[in-house]
Amino acid sequence: MVTAYNPPHMKFVTSEDGYVGRFAPSPSGHLHFGSLVTALGSYLRSKSQNGKWLLRIEDIDPAREVAGAGDSIMRCLEAHHLFWDGEPVYQSCRSSLYNEKIQYLTARGLTYSCQCTRLELASLQNEQLCHCANQNLNVENCSIRFRNYNTQQQFYDELLGQVDFPKFDIPKQFAIRRKGNLFAYQLAVVVDDIQQGITEVARGADLLNATWFQLALYQAFDSPVPKFLHFPVVVTKSGKKLSKQNHARKINPNDVRANLINALGFLGLFPCKELQHGAVQNILNWAISEWDLNKVPAKTECIDNRIGQADSI
Repeated sequence: MVTAYNPPHMKFVTSEDGYVGRFAPSPSGHLHFGSLVTALGSYLRSKSQNGKWLLRIEDIDPAREVAGAGDSIMRCLEAHHLFWDGEPVYQSCRSSLYNEKIQYLTARGLTYSCQCTRLELASLQNEQLCHCANQNLNVENCSIRFRNYNTQQQFYDELLGQVDFPKFDIPKQFAIRRKGNLFAYQLAVVVDDIQQGITEVARGADLLNATWFQLALYQAFDSPVPKFLHFPVVVTKSGKKLSKQNHARKINPNDVRANLINALGFLGLFPCKELQHGAVQNILNWAISEWDLNKVPAKTECIDNRIGQADSI
């Protein structure tokens, strides 16, 4: 018999090492300007607090991966002097850990196997479980779904303030392992952030809604949660978000200074002309010393008029 899960009072991650942040790109394409902004913002957030900045390659969806993209992203970060601490972590090497955590959730009655198609799932209301939930399926090629008993409807974002999720927009279930034995993003990111001791998740506001799913899993694991910070999303003048899916132009690693100056401007930092023509590391050192979250525009989407060629990035 499955009993309702009552989440504990929210506890926050603390670390003897102080601040621990991360940048976690998927290798579904090369680094573009929007992802550079996120990388730079999370890097400055970490280094301004003398913290660690980790790199994680989220390569758990082979169908979406672009050959060589993971290595290309790392070389581009290095070209911009965004050097990570320690060895990069690859999600594709962590299947045993993810399976272990799924078994933990299953033992607590918080999962079920599901054969539903995407069309069938799309027809559900958010407050509904699909018909597989009470069938105790034990067949191959099922997805595994998390039964959501979470009542957390809000969280505090370090940039946006309190974020509220309307009660009726909160789904009763979501995938943690998809058909074909593919681990879902929501599970993998929480397991990794817990295991790596991440104290703050600093990422783009396009992932704002994912926070709710992840809070449900933190509570299911009875784990302290990191703080969250969602940077504004870079969009073109036509209002389209820069993304790999929208074929955003690859960052030119031979134009490092201009890339950094534009990204810093998006984050509310404007180095003087002397710095703009100086050494890359001097630009970054200045940005670390001047970092101020209050200067970052607190918008979930933002067209940066200071970047005149936004539509061509």
